[in-house]
Amino acid sequence: MQNDVKKQLEEELEKYHKGIGEFTPYYPGMKILSSELYKGQLKDVLELIKKQNETEANSFAIYLDTIIINMHTKVKKYKKSIYFDNENIKDIENQGYTIVFFIDEKKDKYALLGLLKSKALSE
Repeated sequence: MQNDVKKQLEEELEKYHKGIGEFTPYYPGMKILSSELYKGQLKDVLELIKKQNETEANSFAIYLDTIIINMHTKVKKYKKSIYFDNENIKDIENQGYTIVFFIDEKKDKYALLGLLKSKALSE
């Protein structure tokens, strides 16, 4: 499990660096980009939560949006990712999930690489 997670994240980062794959703005005009992996994982997580409680799924999505929209103002508070030895890749912990993102200082952008169940490496 842990190697698969790390490999997926590494592949998304490589796609970003090579300019391949689809990294679309989180919202139009934003400097925050979403990878296909992130979008797929978010969809899966929301469907899973929705099966248990639709209100909780909506609440999770709204809270996650708030975190992501404001992440650029709090980037220094987030810890270095447990998946990479790189200070420009950070983890945001939220309600049992980890958002892994890359800070592209040259382009002044942030790339959301993945959304994982927290502590995926220890599973």
